[in-house]
Order: sequence, then C-alpha cells, then structure tokens
Amino acid sequence: MLINILGLSVGMAASILIFLFVQHELSYDKYHDKSDRIYRISRSFFNQNGEVNLHLGHLAPPFGPLLKSDFNQDVEEVVRVLNTNVVLKDEGNVFEERRFYFSDPEVFNVFTWEVIEGDPEAALSFPDGMVISESMAKKYFGNSEAIGRTLEMKIGQVSANMQVRAVMKDVPDNSHFKADFLASMELVTDFYGGYEAMMKNFGSNNFGTYMLLKPGVDIESITAQIPSFLNRHLQTGNDGTLPSTWTDLHPWAITDIHLYSNLDSELEPNSSIEYVYIYSAIAIFILLIACVNFMNLATARSAKRALEVGLRKVLGADRQLLIRQFMSETIMMTFMALVLAVALATIALPVFGDFTGKELSMNLLDHPEYLLGMLALVVLVGMLAGSYPSLFLSGFQPVKVLKGTYKIGSIHEKLRSALVVGQFAISIILIVAVMVVINQLDYMKNKELGFNKEQIVVLPAYKELVDNYETLRDRFLQQPGIESMALGSRIPSGRLLDAQGAQAEVNGELTVMDIRLTDIHISHSFMETFGINMAAGRDFDYQLASDSTEAFLINESAVRAIGWASSEDAIGKAMHYGPRRGYVVGVVKDFHFESLHQPISPMIFMVPDERFNEVAFRLNADNFDQSIAYLREEWTALRPDFPFNYYSVADRFDQQYEAEEKVGTVFGFFAGLAILISILGLFGLSAYATEQRTKEIGVRKVMGASILSVVLLLGKDFLKLVLMGFVLAVPIAWYGMSNWLDGFAYSISLSWLVFLISGFIALFIAALTVSSQSIRAAMINPVDAFKVE
Repeated sequence: MLINILGLSVGMAASILIFLFVQHELSYDKYHDKSDRIYRISRSFFNQNGEVNLHLGHLAPPFGPLLKSDFNQDVEEVVRVLNTNVVLKDEGNVFEERRFYFSDPEVFNVFTWEVIEGDPEAALSFPDGMVISESMAKKYFGNSEAIGRTLEMKIGQVSANMQVRAVMKDVPDNSHFKADFLASMELVTDFYGGYEAMMKNFGSNNFGTYMLLKPGVDIESITAQIPSFLNRHLQTGNDGTLPSTWTDLHPWAITDIHLYSNLDSELEPNSSIEYVYIYSAIAIFILLIACVNFMNLATARSAKRALEVGLRKVLGADRQLLIRQFMSETIMMTFMALVLAVALATIALPVFGDFTGKELSMNLLDHPEYLLGMLALVVLVGMLAGSYPSLFLSGFQPVKVLKGTYKIGSIHEKLRSALVVGQFAISIILIVAVMVVINQLDYMKNKELGFNKEQIVVLPAYKELVDNYETLRDRFLQQPGIESMALGSRIPSGRLLDAQGAQAEVNGELTVMDIRLTDIHISHSFMETFGINMAAGRDFDYQLASDSTEAFLINESAVRAIGWASSEDAIGKAMHYGPRRGYVVGVVKDFHFESLHQPISPMIFMVPDERFNEVAFRLNADNFDQSIAYLREEWTALRPDFPFNYYSVADRFDQQYEAEEKVGTVFGFFAGLAILISILGLFGLSAYATEQRTKEIGVRKVMGASILSVVLLLGKDFLKLVLMGFVLAVPIAWYGMSNWLDGFAYSISLSWLVFLISGFIALFIAALTVSSQSIRAAMINPVDAFKVE
C-alpha cells in the first residue's frame, strides 16, 4: 500500500506542476477584457515566385492610422507601440531600460492594464507624458509620490525630460509583451520629421500594431479586403506590379501570439504550442506509469484478498457491490496520494517556477478552479488505476477460492506483463528524448559557425564614436588586451532583418533578383575582427576610397542564389543594391550569422558612412578582465550619461538555445521521476513474486542450486519484459525525436547508439531493482523457507 501511494503521489505531483505550467502558457493575454476582439497585425514579404522571404510581427507607422480610417465600420480602435532601449537618469542614477514603449494614447482602450493613479490616456496626449509601472515607480522614487516627477530620457543623441503622469500595476507575467514604461508617440512623430513625413514611411517596420474589432465583426471580412487596402495605399511598381503581389498583412488573435507566432521579429521571444504538447504528454506518461504500478501491484497481491471476496459473495454480495467497494478504496488511496502530491508540488514549485521563468502559483484562494482540477484528477486517476483491479478482484469464483483451487488466469498474467512492458517503454522513450536533446544542444553550441565567436564583446555605437572611429580605434588598439575592433549595423547572433532590392550582372546583363539579399553595413575591419575567411577576391581596403562607395562583399550562399558559377566567377560582377551602384570585390565563406534554427541566408556587405548600431571588440583571453575594466573606464569617460552594458557574442548564441536547454532539463527531471515510479512498481512486483516462490527457492537450494542460479531464475522474466519495452519504445522514440529535430535548420543524425544506451540504462536499473529482491530471497535459509505459510 505504501508503494502504491508513494508512486501515485510522485506521479500526481509531477502532473500538477506540469498542469500549472501548461495552464499558464494557455492563459497568455486572456486577462484583457476584450481579448476575443484584439488582433495583432503582421507583415510578410514575397519573392517574385511568391515565396515568403520575411515575416515581421511589426508594421510601418502609417498602417495603424490607415487601418483605422479605412475599416472604421468594423474597427473600434487601432493602436501602435514602439519598443526601444532608452537610458533614464534620475538624480545621478543611470539605468538602461529595455521595456520602454512609445504608444498611442488609446492603448488603454484596447489593453486591460490596471491604473493605480492618474489618467493614462490623458498622460500620453502630452508630448512629455509617460505612464510607468508600479515596480518602476518604486525603483526610481521609492515610496515617494511618482506623479509629477521627471526622468531624463536619452535615445542616442536625443534627450527629453519625461514627466510621470500615471502609474499602472505591473503588466501580468502572462503577456506576450511587458511594458514598464509607456511614453507619448508625439516624440516618435517628431523623430520621423512630423506627421506627414511619418505617414509616408512604409519601410520602417518597427511598430507593433493592434486592432480592436467592434462586437460581432468577423476578422475574415477584414482579411479579405487587405489586398485592395495595400494596393490603395502603397506605390505600384514601375512595371505595374501591384503591392499585394510582394507584401501582405496578417491578423493574429492576441491570445494566439505567445504559442503560435515565432516570426522574424517579435516584441518579445514567444514560446511554442509544441512545448505545451510535449509537457502535457510527459504528464500523461507519468500518470500512466503510476496507474500501471497500482494495477500491477493490486492484481499481483490478489491472493491476499481472494478469501475475503469468496466469503462476501457467499454472504450475498453481488459483483457490482464489490466493484463499488474496490473503486471506493482506490479513490480513497488516490485522495491520500493527492494530499502527499500537493505537499511535494508545493515544495518543488519555487524551483520549477524559477527554472521555467514563469510566475506559477498554486494559491487555491486565488484560483479555486485548481481545487476542482485536483478533485477531477483524483477521480480520473482513481477510476483509471482502480478499474481493472476492481473487475479482476470482483470476478473471483467463491467455490474455487474457498476450496483453494483458484488460480490467476494466464490472460491476467499477460495483461500485467503488458502493463510492465508499456511502463518501461515510456521510460525508455523519455531517456532517448533526454539524450537526443542533450546531443542536439551540444551540437548547436559547439558546431563550427564559420567565424570565431569567442572573446568578442559588443557595445552600442553612437554618433561621436562613429564620427571619430579611426582615431578611437587606434587608441583602443594600443591597449594590449584589445586585438581588434569593428562597427556593424548588425552583429552575428542577431537577426538579419534588413534588405533592399538588388540587381546583378548575369550573362552580361543586369538582372533583377527575385531573392532576399540581406544587408549588413560594416567597417573595414569587420571580417578581421570576427575571423571570417575569404572564399575568393579580397576584403575591403581602407586605402581604396571607392570601397566605401562602390564595393560589395557577398557570401557563398548569395553567389549560389544569384546564379553565378563560382565564387571566383562573382568577382568583378556589377551589382546594384538599393541606391548603391558598384561591383563585387570579394566573396566570404558561408558563416552562421543567426542561430542554427535558421539556414544561412544570402548576405551582402558594404562600407557606408552611417547606420552603424554596434561596435565589437575582440579581446585577448589572457587579459579579458583587464580589457573589460579598461573599456568600462573609457566608456564612462566618453559617455558619462550612459551605463556600460555589453554582451558577449558567444553568450548570446548560447542564449538562443535556452528553450531547448529547458526542454532537455525537463525531460531529464521527469524521465528520472518516471524511472523512479517504475522502480517502485518493479520493486513491489519482484518482492511479491519472490515471496510467492519462497518454498520453491528453499527446495532448489536443498537440491544444490547456487545463489546466482536462483537470482537469474527470479530476474529473467522481468528483464524479458524490459527488453520487450525497449523494442516497443524504439520506433516511437525514433518518430518523435525525428520530428523534433526537423525544427532545426541544422541538426544531428539519430544514432542507434542513443537507443542502445537508453535500453541499457533501463535494463541496468531494472536488473538492479529485481536483483535486490532476488538476492535477498536466494540468501534465505531453506529451513526458514519451509516454515512460510
């Protein structure tokens, strides 16, 4: 009984934790009062062949007002938010804030965010107006009044004094984006050169755009009108090409964004519905293993209750009454297991919450539905675990039981064996999953990227640094620990989101390219700093002034996409890219600019005199800490009003695999629980089996049987079941993990060695469990064995 309750409680505790996680994932953005009518609009771009080459979760600034005016019959409100990193200064304290958003004043008419004080819509109507979260109010002002206080804001070269005009509660954790600050959109309008200029800019796709439908409006009616909307407002091509043939807009229900939207740009990283399915499957697997344990142990010990059943039937109890009795007993045991499971889950919840990064709670007062869910779990597990034992026990024939001639039928023995097979098949599947995830993570973290990512730190570029780059570069390179320095519009480990129209010389003629050629603006020393090798031609040369106005570098993928025969063939070919007219001077070897989730894109590099966003330093490993200290000192002197916040390229690549790393850890943790539960069941079954064969063991020992032969006799049947579980698990695990690996542009190949090791682990654990009971039985004195009733 203790093993049964312990096994059930561990399985239920794991399921409760997973249920809390899944419930949290499915609850994203549902707290908004109008969530069923809120849609985020995304924008996609097509190649000439109709394939999507870029899909952004952001729109250009004019789309919001135009959608509101064109669809005013169906749309109640359209609001835009623009996320940017800002530096805020208050009484000498300087902080870089990443959850700073500019927004339209009507944002509070769409989203349900609780306001503590002030009028948020009025606040955002002032050019210097700002709404801040409760936690930010405490961070900057402590317990003092926040309304009316001023913070100095800096974005690049732009400075402004922002006045706190409203305070709201922190945005709930289950939101697809979390704003700590909301500022007036008027500052952004001024940045674009005024409202008229802003309404002509269809290329700056940086605005999260949300549409609130009027009650009863079907989103499909608006979706059907999007092509004509685009053709009406965007410019038709010189050849008469309609805008709807190269771009499109897509509405997303706000409650779908977190689990279904993983576009090329998002306000914050989202999760995936696949992980909800994976975690849910693990919970079901563990519950099944726990239920199988209960059924096996209950039926295995059936002889203990055979006499009771026989007597009750003789005294008039019918089978339905016995079934109800046994089911009631099972549900009572399940309830006891639930009490222990809740205690275990409560202890583990803080650790599990920290690991998942979610604010998980099991507060029954705030969530009474959790109590109903737990009671439903008791009934479900009780019915599932108790159904077969109840039918089995209630089916005993009283005449045979009372005569002592009742034997458990072979069909019941086979069913119990099948349950053990299924139990270990699930355990082996989880072990395989753990090993595959670990191997894939190791592959991604250690795969050659085509450049050297180690010891590169990156800081934000700024105007004075760019204007005086050569002077500052010479100064920084005099520091022994700094090996190289370069500027870039984007840095490896980021996303490639910039692209313009391209023409290339193919067969002697300039041909319009129907491919997306992503651009990176770099300084002359970029390739040297990142250790990127040339495939053909040369790197940019600082001594050649024309390299800053006419020259292009491309990668090998671009050569293939354009259709040139080889990297050498590309050298000297004419190219037009955006407004620049020039020629290819070099081809760099392919390297992974983005994570291994994405394939290597065709890329083009150029040296401009603007659009540098970041500066990268390659540091010497032996002097890394000293170099960081030097950069901090220099940065503080050069930019006293900005904090020294850098990131490591190697670390940022690793961070892109956090989701997979968490999956691997979850698999490992719950696979361990599944094995633990299986061990408990196997321990109970083997203990009972050895107990039933005690006299046989005594006879065999009198006849000269060795301890080893007795151990093999008792253990071989169980180990056969584990081997059968392995055979069952292999194709299922192979199919599941193959599908998971298909989600990566670059992945490992499934090796038979993974399955062999997983099977060996399960077999070893089972052998250890069974042998502990078998050795104990084999060591018994034959005289004592014959005394057993």
